[in-house]
Amino acid sequence: MRGCDTLNIYFEEEIDVDFDFDVKTILTSVIEESLDYLNCPYEAEVNVLLTDNESIKAINKEQRNIDNPTDVLSFPMNEIKPPGNFDDEDSLCFNPESGELILGDIVISIDKVKEQAKLYNHSELREIAFLTAHSMLHLSGFDHIDDSERKVMEEKQKDILERLNITRDN
Repeated sequence: MRGCDTLNIYFEEEIDVDFDFDVKTILTSVIEESLDYLNCPYEAEVNVLLTDNESIKAINKEQRNIDNPTDVLSFPMNEIKPPGNFDDEDSLCFNPESGELILGDIVISIDKVKEQAKLYNHSELREIAFLTAHSMLHLSGFDHIDDSERKVMEEKQKDILERLNITRDN
């Protein structure tokens, strides 16, 4: 298991985040479990921005030319090929000061977390954990452009959350 000294997560909250759980603790555990699940051999850093629908819509428009809010955006710093393979050290981006692998940025709409938890009839904790696992897979080179890629990502997301005992039921 990855220790806290091997992972730096930089959190920014643009809005008041009000859950009945400690959001930073949950996000940290999902990010750590994702890296352990993928056998990432490096100390790593991830940036997480918690925002609202209005701000994520603006980012989505600027970065992807999609003028709608979304639940999560992922901005990887590396092109990891094949996905989840961290062997090609020369193609990876490391922080020159800390030596940590810079995975990238995760942007999560707290509004969407709350909306989708109700829509899918599960907890807000499960929704934000799912979005974080999903985003970590993107930061690690996975995508869901075609059906086979989507199935691979879905299976890995499910495995990561099950390893943390985060299910639709709890």
